[in-house]
Amino acid sequence: MSSRDPFQPCSSTVPAASIRHNIHVLFPPVVSCCVRGAGQVPLKPLPCFTAAAGAACHWSVNDPLEFVMCSEPLREEKCYINVGLTVLSHQHVPFRPLNEQPDFQARAVGVLLEIRLTRCNDLFRPLGQEQDDRASKVTLSTMRLRVLPPTVLQDPRMESLNLDRNKLKHVAGISKLGNLRKLILSKNEIADFPEEIQSLVHLEKLELNQNQIRVIPEGIFSCLPRLKHLRLSNNRLSALPKDLATCSSSLQYLNLSNNLFRAIPQAVLELVSLQELYVQNNTLRQLPRELFEGRPLKMFKANGNPLREPPNEVCAGGIQQILSYFSQLQNCHVEEDRRVKTMFLGASLAGKSTICKSLKQRQVVLVSEEERTVGIEISEFHIQDFTFLFWDFAGQLEYYVTHHVFITPQALVILVINFQKYQLNNDIFQELVGFWINNLFMRVPNSVVLPVGTHTDCCTEEEVEEKKRDIMSKIQAMLEERRANLAHFINNLESSEESEFYVDQWDRLKEMESCTLTILNLVPVNCTNYWDIKKLETTILEHVRNEEIFPNVIRVLPPVYKEVEAAIVDTEQSEGTAEHGIMDLNHLLSEITRREHLSHLGTELFRDILRYLHRIGLIIWYEEIKQLESTVFLRPAFLITMFKILVRYRLVQQLESISVDLLVGEHATIRDQSNWVWTFKSKAMLCQRAMRALVKHQLYLEGMKDVFEEMVGHKAQKGKLFSLLEHFEICLEVRHAKDLNPGAREFVPGKLWETTQNCREAYYLFPTYLNQSEEVSERWGGDHLEDLHIRAYFSPEIPEGFFQRLMVKACSFYSAHWIAKVTCLLICSGKPLLIKENNQKGYSYIELRSRKPAQRTEFQFTWDFFMAIIFIIRKLSEEWPGLHMCMKAPCRTAECPAEFFWPDVDDKNTVTKEEIKTCGTCGHRFRTELLLPKVPSDLEVPQPPPPAHYYVTSYGTTSFGPSSIHVNRQSILDK
Repeated sequence: MSSRDPFQPCSSTVPAASIRHNIHVLFPPVVSCCVRGAGQVPLKPLPCFTAAAGAACHWSVNDPLEFVMCSEPLREEKCYINVGLTVLSHQHVPFRPLNEQPDFQARAVGVLLEIRLTRCNDLFRPLGQEQDDRASKVTLSTMRLRVLPPTVLQDPRMESLNLDRNKLKHVAGISKLGNLRKLILSKNEIADFPEEIQSLVHLEKLELNQNQIRVIPEGIFSCLPRLKHLRLSNNRLSALPKDLATCSSSLQYLNLSNNLFRAIPQAVLELVSLQELYVQNNTLRQLPRELFEGRPLKMFKANGNPLREPPNEVCAGGIQQILSYFSQLQNCHVEEDRRVKTMFLGASLAGKSTICKSLKQRQVVLVSEEERTVGIEISEFHIQDFTFLFWDFAGQLEYYVTHHVFITPQALVILVINFQKYQLNNDIFQELVGFWINNLFMRVPNSVVLPVGTHTDCCTEEEVEEKKRDIMSKIQAMLEERRANLAHFINNLESSEESEFYVDQWDRLKEMESCTLTILNLVPVNCTNYWDIKKLETTILEHVRNEEIFPNVIRVLPPVYKEVEAAIVDTEQSEGTAEHGIMDLNHLLSEITRREHLSHLGTELFRDILRYLHRIGLIIWYEEIKQLESTVFLRPAFLITMFKILVRYRLVQQLESISVDLLVGEHATIRDQSNWVWTFKSKAMLCQRAMRALVKHQLYLEGMKDVFEEMVGHKAQKGKLFSLLEHFEICLEVRHAKDLNPGAREFVPGKLWETTQNCREAYYLFPTYLNQSEEVSERWGGDHLEDLHIRAYFSPEIPEGFFQRLMVKACSFYSAHWIAKVTCLLICSGKPLLIKENNQKGYSYIELRSRKPAQRTEFQFTWDFFMAIIFIIRKLSEEWPGLHMCMKAPCRTAECPAEFFWPDVDDKNTVTKEEIKTCGTCGHRFRTELLLPKVPSDLEVPQPPPPAHYYVTSYGTTSFGPSSIHVNRQSILDK
């Protein structure tokens, strides 16, 4: 043995983390080992062990510890206890809490013991690098640290320190690391801004997001002359210190989102080098012009604020549109636009159209059952100085699949309830009221809801009062239940022993907790009585004038915005405009610029104003859809008419009623018509000719035959209608699989390959009409106990139409698929993945299943497949801001009801480093890759794989994971 004390600490040691192990070590003859306590506990020496050859010695450690190193250099992901000789073999040892940690053995031939700690791997240097390189970058993420380990503070050469996802409240001693350039303290429990940071004069990147900071003292930033990147999002800040302005020449990135700012701090206006600024979800009402003029700002986001100047609809257009807006405001008398989008929702035959038309015409207008709304109807009217844009939504469930296209935030929702049908029981409440409240919770959680009871003339006064009380009390109970559920979810995450793994989910829940519906007092209305209509009008006006309820009802606009709007309305109403109101963008511009006061209107300003008018719902312009980028719908109602032709109540009857003349015009026969009906009933598909016949019938009835070919297209080219339906995931184009063509031309690399024209007729699948599931079940072959199996849980429920849109999106990426009403089977590279919906109250989830990989090398591909679908689900769920989603993996033991809660997901994997998961119910242990997207540890290589990029667009190509799978959009119609 060396004369040097083998247990003398070396310059770098493993940090004092919560390392709890039951350890069995097989010792050679006469070997001594020692582990010393560290951190905030007293030193706790353990007895040395002397054992005969082959003897096993055992000890338990339940305190924070550090393994003490000696002269042997540290290696990547490994620490050594050196007692003199050379290691000949070792066994991988995962790091886990005591209750999940299996006993392990570290075998040594000679007297060198090697223990691998996966939770500390970033502390150790890679093989072949110098110790100075190792010391410059340290990551102690997700270590449950409550204090900084003393050993971390002993290396002043350190340049990067990542302490995110811990439980730190203070970072005492951080000033010792005077050479730090990057400091990450995000997702901790810091309430007081660490003043010692002012000593880190070389600091370039500082992240303190997702803490509890309320105040930043003066004198910090004046000591950080090199600071380039500052992230302070998700705190409780309402002001910034003035000395932040001293970083004006260096600071390029600033994130203040999800705080309590009422105005942009003056110090921010002095940051002349700022390139990225994020201020989403504060309480800003105005943005200063100086923030944008003469600045290198390249990225700016401010959504989620009650902005008046510029309005949110302008900010959504980006920095150039904001600059254009302020340019137009200069030297002009600004105008206040008081406009309220008003959405009428409720069950079928509730009286929505009657109220809407009565308010508009200021007289009683009774609407018969035959005249009820089909799809959505739009109208505009004025009360005093307010403009109301009425959107009357049909109540039938079939039409709800299109509602997500048009239901927008910052609107007044009038929920119409038929008092004649309403009964004092939960089922009727859920049908007439609860369904709509739930969907508003999910879709527009910050909206204002005015319940209106109709058909009161069919009830006694006592019944009206009783039903009013019942409805309001049950709505309040729903609000309380939602608050209680969110509090329960938050408490579960906070009480978890590994709460640092769930910080992102916690933040999302806290954000949802701050959003709630504003439910106004119910107004009973007798629709046959004009004075009741007038009373409703007065109530509506009273509410929209209340700035606490509608903080952003007023928008400050340059005069040119109102002038162009008036010119567009005038053009839309002129005799020369076709009934459908479809106009080419350039033609519309030429029409507008004929007016003398708008003759100098430029193309870019015109496009900016069109974007604003599109966002407030006055016109529709989908510039993001290539086939529609030059088309403006001056009458949004026409577009809705097109939707309701194909997404409507009793579509089968519409197919059956197509006249013989129309069939002949589409080169079809009565037999073809029968086949269309059968295919739709059995497979929820319509061929292009059937859709042409349906649309032609409606357009010809309404005198719009001139736009028929443009909207519907033909075999060689799709019409604009199909582009819209696909863009909003309402239908999916499918084609018959073609046989191989023996006459096809030979492919020669470098030369144009002339393909044969596909003469097969396209079909369009409408998942909302699907019924059968036998074929999917047959192809899948039944669930197996060994399947990889996860669930995405939704609260309060899966939104209506969500699963159908998921199927359309997913199947557009995977050419081999089978679909039924609540199931979908995808095939990628011969691997099946089953997607299944279960939408029971209180138990709503989407389940994903795949066969367990036969080889461990196949886990990466399988989890990539899972994660591609999960990211589609997540992207879709973003359209429902009030929807809570969490991922769980059921225990793999038969009959065990337990589930493993997924931690946050970073990039392609979950935030976990455990190799084994233990079920707290049945006690069985499973390798992590059977429950979470994690590559088996023995397949990991020292060098990290290239970063995986997940991106999901409506259609196109997706790639995910190191597998680099690229799937072009294709579909197959099973013969």
